[in-house]
Amino acid sequence: MTRPLDFHDVVTGPGLGGDGEPARPALARPGHTGSRLDDWADGVRDRWLTTPARRRIARWLGPALVTVLAAVLRLTNLGTPRALVFDETYYVKDAYTLLRLGYEGSWPENPNPAFEAGDVDTFTSVGSFIAHPPLGKWIIALGLQVFGADDPVGWRISTAVVGILAVALVCVIAMGLFRSSLLATIAGGMMAIDGLAISMSRSALLDNSLMLLCLSGFGAILLDRRQSAGRLADWLARRADAGLPTDWGPSLWWRPWLVTAGLFFGLASGVKWSGAYFLAGFAVYTLVVDAVARRRAGIRFWASSTLFRQAPVSFLLLVPIAAIAYVATWTGWFLTDGGYGRGWAAEQLAGGNRQISDWVPLALQSFWHYQETMYNSNLGVDSEHAYQANPLTWLLMTDPTVFYRVDSTGGSLPCDTDLCYQYVSSMATPVLWWLAVAAALYLAYRLVRYREWRVGLILTGIAAGYLPWLLYTERTVFQFYSIVFLPYLLLAFTAVIGLLLGSREQARWRRVGGIRLVTLVLVVVVLAAAFFYSMASAIVVSGEFQRLHDWLPQWR
Repeated sequence: MTRPLDFHDVVTGPGLGGDGEPARPALARPGHTGSRLDDWADGVRDRWLTTPARRRIARWLGPALVTVLAAVLRLTNLGTPRALVFDETYYVKDAYTLLRLGYEGSWPENPNPAFEAGDVDTFTSVGSFIAHPPLGKWIIALGLQVFGADDPVGWRISTAVVGILAVALVCVIAMGLFRSSLLATIAGGMMAIDGLAISMSRSALLDNSLMLLCLSGFGAILLDRRQSAGRLADWLARRADAGLPTDWGPSLWWRPWLVTAGLFFGLASGVKWSGAYFLAGFAVYTLVVDAVARRRAGIRFWASSTLFRQAPVSFLLLVPIAAIAYVATWTGWFLTDGGYGRGWAAEQLAGGNRQISDWVPLALQSFWHYQETMYNSNLGVDSEHAYQANPLTWLLMTDPTVFYRVDSTGGSLPCDTDLCYQYVSSMATPVLWWLAVAAALYLAYRLVRYREWRVGLILTGIAAGYLPWLLYTERTVFQFYSIVFLPYLLLAFTAVIGLLLGSREQARWRRVGGIRLVTLVLVVVVLAAAFFYSMASAIVVSGEFQRLHDWLPQWR
C-alpha cells in the first residue's frame, strides 16, 4: 500500500526536520541499501557540509541558481517586440496616465502607432472607464518611471521582475512544504522554464502580478498553519498543567500570518477581482484545518469551538484587512478629482437624487457606484474573440492565447528562408503542463484517501484559481488566466516527484528506479521548454520550425 506523503527523506543535507519534528539523522552506513547516487551524495555531504554556514549555502544554492535562470529567460531581449501586444494596449497606457494624472486618462482614437514610436503624451485629462482595479497598472507604472514610456523595456520590466520574484517564492514555499532543497529547486526550476510563466513575465498584463500576490498569500497561510498549530498545543499544555478544562478550546487572536494573508489577498483583488476567490477559498481552508487541529488535539466540542469561537476571530483577522487593502489600491482615484465617475455622487445630489445620502462621504458613494458599474461591465463580456478559451478546456490547454504574431511577408522580419514567424504565445510548456495536471488529479485521490495537509493546501490553491471560472463558461475568457494557479500545479507535480524519488530507507531497486524515472521526466521537460521558448520570447524562427510546434490542430 502506498504510504502517506512524506518528503523529509528527500533532502540534500542534514538538519531538515518536519513540522515540529527533530531532524532525521543520516542512515548508518552498515546495511545501507541505497543506490550509488545515495553513496556519492552522502560522501559529498560528509566532506563539504561540515559547518552551519556551508549547509545553509548548499540548501539555498539550487533555488538561487534557478532564480538567476528565470531572470535570464525573462530579461533577455525584453524590449522585443516593440509593439503593444494583446492587452498591453490598455494596461501600459493606463499605467502611464496613472503615473501622470493619478487616475486612468483617455486617449485619442488609434493612439498605438504614435505611442509605440515614442510619442507617449497624447492622452487627455478626461477620466477613462476601466474594467480592472488600479494596482496591477501601478506596478507596471514603476517600470515606466524608471525606463520611460518610450522604451518597451519600461513597459514590461515590472512584470518581468514579478515573474522572477514568483520563481524565488515558489522555491521558498516548496522548501517550507517539503523540507527539501532538491524539491524546492525542482519546483522553482519548472516555474523558471515554463512557457506560460515566461510569456506572462515578458508581457505587461495584470495576471502575473495577480499570481504573485495570491502566491504570497498562500505562503502566509502556510506559515499561519504552523504557527496556529503550535499555539494551540501550547494553550492545551498550559491548561492541562493548571488543571483547567479544555473542552471548548481557545480563540486564537495572535495570528499575524493570517492577517498578512488577508493583506495579500486584498492587494490581489486590487489587481483583478478574481483575487477575491483566493480570499474565500483560503478562508474556508483555514476553517477546515482549524477544526481538524482541534479534533486531533482532543478538544471535546471541537466543531462548536471552531464555528463559534475561532471562525469569527479568523474572519475578523482575514477579511477586514483585505477590504482595507483593496480600497487602498484606489488611493490615486480618491486623491484626485478627474477619475472616471469621481464626481458621480455630487452630480446626483445636485440633480435631486434622493438615493444619495449627504451624511455619507460623496467620494465613497461614487466609489461604490463605480464598483457596481465595473461588475456589470465584466459580467456582460461575452463578445466573440479568436483566442477565447472555455474554462472547461483549460486543463487540456487546447486554446492558448497568441499575444503577438507576425511573419516575414513584405520583409517585416529578418529571414534566411522563404517564411519566418515571430510569436508571443501564452502556451505553457505542453509536457510540463499535462504532467502537472495529471499530478494534481492524483493528489486529489490522495487527499481523499490520506487527508494529507500538504496536499489539501496545494489543491486549495488550484481550486481557488480555477474552479470559480467554471461558473462563467459563457463569458469571453482566455487560457492565460491559468497563470494564477500554475504555481500550485507545479507544486503538485513536485509532490509527486518527491514520492517517485522515495526515501533512503527503501530498497535499492525502488530508489534507483525512482531516480532514473524522475531524471528522464525532467530531461524531457527541459528539452520541451527549450523547444517552445521561441514562442514565449518573440524569437524569429523559420516557418518549418514553427510548424513543428503545432501538436494540436487548434494550435495552428
